[in-house]
Amino acid sequence: MSAMQNLGQQLEFNKQGHLARFDDWNPSVAQALAEEEGLALTECHWAVIDFLREYYGTHEIPPSPRVVIKTVGARVSPHVSCSRKHLEALFPNGGCKQACRLAGLPRYYCHSC
Repeated sequence: MSAMQNLGQQLEFNKQGHLARFDDWNPSVAQALAEEEGLALTECHWAVIDFLREYYGTHEIPPSPRVVIKTVGARVSPHVSCSRKHLEALFPNGGCKQACRLAGLPRYYCHSC
């Protein structure tokens, strides 16, 4: 398990690089993780990340890519019908698995992505 400091808070990560505790997440954690991966977060990224956190907070599982696309698809791809390819283009290092990581969801909850 690795760790990092963020805004004076010690964060722990599992072997796959996912946040060990869901409640330790905040937007600056997502920003720091994205920067490590060379990803600049846009409004579309935040729409997906916020939705993943809200959904997980309610259901304790991540939504399927289909649910993400149906819910935030218009914000991800406003001019054409959104698809899984659009979601994967936003998160090029693993599609929704990368989105789950940036959203602070545990890896074992993102196996369906």
